[in-house]
Amino acid sequence: MISTKDLRLLPDSKKLQEACKAMAVLDAILCQEWVYRYHSYNSDWSEDEQFFEMRNGEGDQLLVLFKNEGTVINGFFAEAEQGDKTLLTQGLPQVFHEFMFGEPVNSAGTTFCVWKTEGLDWATGIPVASDDHSEELLSPLDGKPTTYHKWATDYFKGNYKEEGIPAEVVTAIFDQEPLTDEMILALIPALEDRELLLEDLAEISFPYHINS
Repeated sequence: MISTKDLRLLPDSKKLQEACKAMAVLDAILCQEWVYRYHSYNSDWSEDEQFFEMRNGEGDQLLVLFKNEGTVINGFFAEAEQGDKTLLTQGLPQVFHEFMFGEPVNSAGTTFCVWKTEGLDWATGIPVASDDHSEELLSPLDGKPTTYHKWATDYFKGNYKEEGIPAEVVTAIFDQEPLTDEMILALIPALEDRELLLEDLAEISFPYHINS
């Protein structure tokens, strides 16, 4: 399991970014109502930044910023102790300061922070609580389609076809294969709003071959 105490299984920035895009795409297909999704991705956050968010509806959040220089993850677990942010971010490269000390991170809160720059391993600041609950929030970011498949099978129950979520389609999307109508209809009985999905795919910047 991944936590601030052991970041070895957290993928590199490229693989993590691909996994985050895949989770956002799958959420957008399995649940077109944005408010009920866990994962969202904005490929045009700013000129050279892309942004991923995980929110579970219970106040817990992951906010992830992808830059050319690397990646930073802000974690907030609602029931964990929030300590001195200067300790949680000790050693944080300057390139991530604007994100970590600005919005939306300030409003969300911080219980842990991890980051990675080119050529270096994932790093974290000084923990201020015995349990920052980072394992619960970071472990789903292992980059494995099987991890998402298991979670989505439970969370989106009733949204997908009776025969279940096809693992091969989840894997294909994690592999960044262009989304097709056949893949969509393998996941759900029918797509209610095609234009909305196309807007989501454009925001995520995910390839597709879908009939208009």
